[in-house]
Amino acid sequence: MADPKGFMKVTERETPARRPVPVRIMDWKEVYEPGDKAVLTRQAGRCMDCGVPFCHQGCPLGNLIPEWNDLTWKGEGRAAIDRLHATNNFPEFTGRLCPAPCESACVLGINQPAVTIKQIEVSIIDEAFGNGWVEPKPPTRLTGKTVAVVGSGPAGLAAAQQLTRAGHTVAVYERDDRIGGLLRYGIPDFKMEKRHLDMRLRQMRDEGTRFRAGVAIGVDITWDDLRARYDAVVVATGATVPRDLPIPGRDLAGVHFAMEYLVEANKVGAGDTVPNQITAEGKHVVVIGGGDTGADCIGTAHRQGALSVTNLAIGRKPGDTRPDHQPWPTDPTVFEISSAHEEGGERQFLASTVEFLGNEAGEVRALRVAETEFVDGRRVPKSGTEREIPADLVLIAMGFTGPERDHLEHQLATQFTDRGAIVRDDSYESADRGVFVAGDAGRGQSLIVWAIAEGRAAAARVDEQLMGETFLPAPVKPTDIGMHV
Repeated sequence: MADPKGFMKVTERETPARRPVPVRIMDWKEVYEPGDKAVLTRQAGRCMDCGVPFCHQGCPLGNLIPEWNDLTWKGEGRAAIDRLHATNNFPEFTGRLCPAPCESACVLGINQPAVTIKQIEVSIIDEAFGNGWVEPKPPTRLTGKTVAVVGSGPAGLAAAQQLTRAGHTVAVYERDDRIGGLLRYGIPDFKMEKRHLDMRLRQMRDEGTRFRAGVAIGVDITWDDLRARYDAVVVATGATVPRDLPIPGRDLAGVHFAMEYLVEANKVGAGDTVPNQITAEGKHVVVIGGGDTGADCIGTAHRQGALSVTNLAIGRKPGDTRPDHQPWPTDPTVFEISSAHEEGGERQFLASTVEFLGNEAGEVRALRVAETEFVDGRRVPKSGTEREIPADLVLIAMGFTGPERDHLEHQLATQFTDRGAIVRDDSYESADRGVFVAGDAGRGQSLIVWAIAEGRAAAARVDEQLMGETFLPAPVKPTDIGMHV
C-alpha cells in the first residue's frame, strides 16, 4: 500500500488548477493546468491500508486502485500503467470523462476528502503515453474467427481491442466519417482533446484492429448481410435517440437537440466546414437539462461567443453534502460546479418549460417557463408561475431513450425492453444467435466506465462462444447495477 501514515500527514485534497476563465474560453484546449508531480505523489500517498478497498466496488471495471496509487507514490510509473491497463483499456478517457464513483466509495471519504483517484489515473496514462510505454499488443496467433463490432464509442472500442488481442480478426464499423463515436463528436475538446483518442486508435490499428468509417449498418450493409459475413457481431451503437420535449413551439427554428449542436461544433473543431452551422455566437442561449451533456453545451456556447447562457433543470437543486438516504459508499447526488458552469451563465432549478415562443419569421424568441411542483410523485408546471426567458437558441439536453431501432427491428429478430434498450441475456447475447450487445445499446444511457466494462465483458462471452473457452476478463454482467447507479 501507499504511505501508511499518508492520510494523517496530508488531510487536504489537492487537484490541478483550471486555467483562468478569460483565457480558456478563447480556445478549445483542455481546461486543466499541467499537474505538479509532488502534489500527485502526496495525494497518492493518502491512499490508506483500509483492508477492504471499497473503491473496487465503486468502479464497474474493478480497477486495482490501491495498487497503482502505491506505485505512483513510489514513483514506479511503468508498473503503475501495467496495473491500470490490467482492468481498463482506456484510462485516458475515464480519467477525463468519468464522474469517478470510485471516489464516492473511497474509505478515506468517510471522514476526510477522498483520494484524488481520477487525477492519479489520468496522470499515470499521460506519463505512459509521454514515455512511449503504451505499446501495441498484437496477438501471438490468429484464431481464424471474424468479429464485426458496430459502433466505435468506448464500448465498441473496448470489445474490439479485447477480441483482437485474443486473436480474432476484428472490424469496427462506424457510420460517421471518423472513428470514435461519442468520444469523437459528442465530447468537446475542452473536456478531452482528440489527440488522446487518436493515440489509442493508432495502438489498436498496430495491433490489427480494422476500422471502417462512413459505413452505416442497416443501410450500406444490412444487418443480415453483416451477420452472414462474420462469425459474431457486437452491437455497440450506444443510446443515441434523444429525449424530446413535445410542447407547443417545438418546431420553431432555433430549437435543437444538444447532440446536433455538439456534433457540428466538434466537426468544425476538427477542421471541417459545416454549412449553416448551429452556433451560439451573438445569441441568448437556453440549455434545457442539468446533466453532463447540458454542461458541454454551456461550455461550447461560451467559446462561441454567446450573449447569455441560461441552464434550466426541472428538479430541485441538490444539496452540497451527501444526503442521508445516500450513505457511504453509494455515489450521492450533490450539487456540482463543472468547468463550464464556472465560465458564466445562470443556472435555474425547479424550472419547467411550458412553451417555445416564436417571432413572425418562425424563429424561437423566448421560452415560457413555470415553477416545478410535485404532484403524486410527478413533476408538473405550477399554474400561475409562468414567466418568459429570452432565447435565440434552445438546446434540449434531457438525456437519451435508447438505441435507434428501425433497422434492427426490421432486419434482425431484435427485441427491446420497455425502456428502449436491446434485450440480451447474461452472456450479452441478443435473441439473434451470435449477435451480442454491449454498452448503452443494451444498458441504456450510462457512464463511460460502464461502457468499457461491458465492452470487455461482452468480448469475453464472444470469445467463449467462438472458442469454447476464454481467458479474457469479464468484469460485469448485464444484470449488474453497482452501488453508484
